[in-house]
Order: sequence, then structure tokens, then C-alpha cells
Amino acid sequence: MDIRLERAAFLGVERSLTGRRWASRLSDERMALAMAQRHGLPDSICRLLAAREVGLEGVPDFLEPTLRKFLPDPSHLRDMDAAVERLVRAVRAGERIVVFGDYDVDGATSAALLLRFFRSIGGTIDVYIPDRRKEGYGPNASALLKLKADGASVVVTVDCGVTAFEPLAEARRAGLDLIVIDHHMAEPALPDAVAVVDPNRLDDASPHKQLAAVGVAFLLAVGVNRSLRQAGWYGTAGDVNGRREPDLRQWLDLVALGTVCDVVPLTGVNRALVRQGLAVMAQRGNAGLAALADMARLREPPGAYHLGFMLGPRVNAGGRVGEAALGARLLSSDDPHEVAALALRLDEFNAERRAIEREVLDQAIARIEGQYGPDRKGLPAVLVVESEGWHVGVIGIVASRLVERYGRPAFVIGMSDEQGVEQIGKGSGRSVRGVDLGAAVIAARQSGLLLNGGGHAMAAGVTVARGALPAFADFLDQRIAPQLGAAPVVRELGIDAALAPGAATTELVDMIERAGPFGAGNALPRFAFTGVRVSYAQPVGDGHVRCSLVGAGRGKVEAIAFRASQTALGPALLDPTRPILHVAGALRIDRFGGRESVRLQIDDAAAGTGSILA
Repeated sequence: MDIRLERAAFLGVERSLTGRRWASRLSDERMALAMAQRHGLPDSICRLLAAREVGLEGVPDFLEPTLRKFLPDPSHLRDMDAAVERLVRAVRAGERIVVFGDYDVDGATSAALLLRFFRSIGGTIDVYIPDRRKEGYGPNASALLKLKADGASVVVTVDCGVTAFEPLAEARRAGLDLIVIDHHMAEPALPDAVAVVDPNRLDDASPHKQLAAVGVAFLLAVGVNRSLRQAGWYGTAGDVNGRREPDLRQWLDLVALGTVCDVVPLTGVNRALVRQGLAVMAQRGNAGLAALADMARLREPPGAYHLGFMLGPRVNAGGRVGEAALGARLLSSDDPHEVAALALRLDEFNAERRAIEREVLDQAIARIEGQYGPDRKGLPAVLVVESEGWHVGVIGIVASRLVERYGRPAFVIGMSDEQGVEQIGKGSGRSVRGVDLGAAVIAARQSGLLLNGGGHAMAAGVTVARGALPAFADFLDQRIAPQLGAAPVVRELGIDAALAPGAATTELVDMIERAGPFGAGNALPRFAFTGVRVSYAQPVGDGHVRCSLVGAGRGKVEAIAFRASQTALGPALLDPTRPILHVAGALRIDRFGGRESVRLQIDDAAAGTGSILA
């Protein structure tokens, strides 16, 4: 983190949240003033909007994003009309449709959304989620052929399938109609299917390439619903068939959950989907989500933070270390007894996942720092670390933790422990802003270095033979090093403004939340508290540190630093000498025990002339 403490501390003169320099900040001041005059908004909101490059005319739509304004016509996506036509024909003829979903949150929410939609319109629908360890990622021929033998006419893949060439070709030869609903980066060639709907097809000019798979699935439901309406499928009051057109907005809670948890940018249509979906979720109409919220002890209206850090990990836990289909089952069930049991199992699996994750992360860090030393000199542009026995269900999370720690893309690969054959590794990678990891993986696969692989800019998955690992690592290093630049990779934090502890009030946080939901592409505002002292600190939970920060005046703010024990930040906050620190983090409302108070979630701290974490 380059904060230049001797010149400006955390005041944001050198870097803002979007990386723009001081001249741009002056322009922000002028724009903020114009916003306040035009729209009558508080200064704090106007400054945040200006820093996010919201135009003067775009303020109302940014603060109140509606589907009427932002939801595109589904038909603008290539092959969408072909997918709609085939599914409408299947519904009207009573054919069996199966949704083949990925095992993560985006896949589970996509599957549950389509299951609920097709059930509501009278379709014959089932869901199939592959087992992560036995079947791996994406469609496989044996599963597809089994679905065909069991009577399926149409299989819709969600959050997977765009690079599953061989399995889909084999299923097509067997007479199965396939529809791919995906958002991962496609290749010039497309799989053999009735329709391949993916905004990231190379031949698709859609401006909505940031959609998660669940967003594409929602557009599919909109298209099918519209076509059935035009075909007279829905009756009116008193009709014999009794079919009523569903209100698709009731499933926006699923769209919001999948969109936030897949860490796609919360801009444009995604922003509208999440904002409206959070409002739906607050009504607790989805029995599974309500049970999961109760299990997570969520006692307040959900925000993007709760989806990403409380609900999402629990939905994910089944696919990571338990039973892959549990998440989709939970989200699609209305049976109160079933969802209570599923929520409990997912919570237990999540606890198991955390324990496995800690073990794998400790081993990965030991391998990296054993090779490069604690000073990390000579680290490659992309970290590639592997071992036998690493659980493939946690390697993606561990890769994210390595990115946080080392500030560069990372792959974590779990090798098989089979004897007598060449070992095969399943790997997951996470990236940093400005580095397209998915494109690099596709290029490596096309170069013959991988048995399989794909993804998108910020995340990718690979299947690789042990003998190809050195060449794969070299390929990544040569391709990605220029994207990182010649300067050493440093953990960079942007600062929106400096605050005194006493200025961190619930009123301020309430105003900030008007600019939400926050996440990828619309980062939660970060504030600096300069020259503060830790008046109280204690370790809590799984390596966290809770503390109180006081300034020169009487103001105080309560704070927490998550996973601080894994870095130098924890010991600094717990230092009994109570040094003067500069602290940066985001403000949240803590509603514990029915009382509202402000809590600072610490991202980093510095003393002297540098970052503690650096």
C-alpha cells in the first residue's frame, strides 16, 4: 500500500478510491457542489457519487435503480430467442426439462430460479447438480446421457457449459437438446447446442457483459414468460386451466444473492437487480433464505455484505465440502421442515469448510514463504502453489486469501493422490483488478498446457497434469507480468475521505447507504482515521481483533479487524504500548442486541512511514 504518510497520511491526495489523482479530486469537488445544488442532496453523498463518476443527470437513476430503467430486452442476447422457443415448446408439450447447474452460489441460485419459474407455469422440471469431487466442474457426458435415459428432452446448463465441447457433443449425438446459459468467457468456437446464451460470447455485442449467470437466467425467464403470454398460455379469471402468469419479481432475491456472491460488478443492470432483490429478500418470502438467515443470526434487513459474507458462504458450503445439491434444494423448497434441516446441515458444512480452509491456507503460505522467504523477494507475477490432498472445495477461497496477502493473482491446485498414473490437479485461480485471468487460462488450454480450463476476468478454474505445471506457471508469468507492470506489486487502498472518530455516526452511515448496494464495481467507501490510539483491544473469534480507537479529542469509534492474526495488523492493534496509528476501513451499522452503533471494519493500519501489512 503506497500511502506516502510523510506527505499526506491517509488524506487521499495521492490516491482516491478509483485511483485518480489530485486534479480529478478537484473536479469531483466541483461536480459534488453541482449535484448538491441540482438534487438537494447532502454533501457526503454528492462527494461519493462524484468519485464514482456519476454524471449530474444520472444521479436519480444511480440512487434509485429500477428494472424499468435498466433491465434489457432478453432478445438482445444472441441465441436467446432460440432458447425461448425451444423451452416454450417443451412446456406446452409437457416435455421433461432438467436444469444442470454449477455447485456454487451463482449456479445454485440460477437453478433454483428456473426450477421455481417453470414449476409456476406448469412445466415439468428437475435440477441436477454435479458432485464437485467426483464429477468436477461443468457438464459431463455420463450425467447428460443418464438424464436422457431417464426421460429428459431438454437440458439447460446454468453457470457452466460454454466450453464443454465434448460432453455436449456426445449428448447431442444421443438426441438430447441442450441450452447453455452462461456468463464465462467463451472461445471463438461454441459447443453444439440448440442455443448458447452468454453475454461474453465473442460475437455478442451485448453491453451487459457484467451479468452473473443468475442474471442471464432471469432474462431467460422473462423471455419465456413473455412468449407464453403472447401464445395465450395464461388464463384469465374463471378459465378452466387455472394458469396464472407469475410475478417474476418475487425471485429477485435469488438474483441478488447469486449476483453479489459471484463478485460481478454492481453497475448498471446488476445494480438494479441487487437493489430490488434486497427489498424482496427483506420480505422473507423464500423459506430457504429465511431459514438460512435465521441460522446465521441475521436480525436486520439484508444488505450486500450479508449476502456475500453470511448467506453465500453457507449456500456454497454444500458444494464445497458436503452435498453439492443442498444449496439449490434449500433455495427452491417451500417446506418449512425441509428448509430448517437443510439450513442446519449447510451451517455445519460451513464450519467444516472453515476448518479445512485454515489448514490449506497455512500450508500454502508455508510453501510460498519457504520458497521465497518472508521478504517475498522474487515472487512471480502469478502464484501457483499445489499439493496432494488439498480439498478442491476450498482451493478457490484459499486463492482469494493469497491474493489478499500477496497482492497478485494466485492459483491453488489440489493434486490427486492416485498411484501408478500421472497425477492430475484441479485448480482454482483468483485475480486482481486489471488482470484477465480467464483469458490467460483459455490461452493456456489452447496451447495444450491444460486438460481443461476457463473462467472470467477475476476467477478461473483449471485441470492440469503434474508434468505440465512448470510450463503452465511459466506461461502465466510471461503473459501476466506485463499486465502488472514493472513496479513491485503493492497492496493499494483508496481513501474517500478522512474522519475524526467522533464523526463516525449512524446518521453518516445511513446517508452513505443511499449510494449502495456496495460491492465489486461500486466499492464500499473507505475512510481514514489519522493519528488515533487504540484504547482497548482483544482477540475474538477466528483470528479477529476487536478494538476501540480514540482521537485527539473525546471522540471514539468501535472497530474490528477480521483475520488480523494472520498478518502483522493483529499484533499492532494488540500492542500494549498503544502506539499512534493511521487506520483505514469501512463503516457499518452494528445492530447487535437491538441497538444501533457504528463499527469500523479495519482494512489496514500504518505507523511511521509505511503500511503495517506491507
